[in-house]
Amino acid sequence: MSDRVRIAVVDDHPLLREGVAGTLSTHADFEVIATGASGEDAIRIAAEQRPDIMLIDVSMPGGGIEAARKIALVSPGVKTIMLTVSEREEDVMAAMEAGAKGYVLKGITGADLAGTVRVVNKGETYITPQFAARILSRMRTSRAAAHAERRPDIELTIREEQILKAAAAGLTNKEIARKFSLSEKTVKHYMTGVLQKLQVRNRVEAVLVHLKHETASKTH
Repeated sequence: MSDRVRIAVVDDHPLLREGVAGTLSTHADFEVIATGASGEDAIRIAAEQRPDIMLIDVSMPGGGIEAARKIALVSPGVKTIMLTVSEREEDVMAAMEAGAKGYVLKGITGADLAGTVRVVNKGETYITPQFAARILSRMRTSRAAAHAERRPDIELTIREEQILKAAAAGLTNKEIARKFSLSEKTVKHYMTGVLQKLQVRNRVEAVLVHLKHETASKTH
């Protein structure tokens, strides 16, 4: 059985779709198994072919974010990455809350896109670091940005750190509960504590703060 990462590319622009598929196909550890042009195509390919990774455009016919949401429910083994031109805060929030495991802009290089696919395939969540930083800085109704730099000073318990890292890796509350032998209710309790300490509105913002802190830690 092949150990290559099985990938599907869904975008309504043929030239871009073929370019992305062609670029990824040059990597020996990747296999592009399907392409499509709409949200309906994405849902069908996910259900029928079960790729490991699916790259989805946000604004294609049928809606990329809605497709990601349905795929997360019907084909949870398929990890979705939004590949888009949209830098709207609302889109990245909606995509991550819909179950997408990655959010990258179409200006990304082929090498960086391949790296993103590998990261997400390992079970991690990825948002282009510079993009995540810009989103944090634009959060108008949240104090997440103001507290992002103070993240190292915030005292999370060991269990809260574990819960946050698991959420950043894209795990649902149910999956986190199973991982740590806890009830979903207990996981929600811990997550509420994390949100209060980080002073953010939801787990997506908490993950963004975590990712920014992790990136900053690696560069120091």
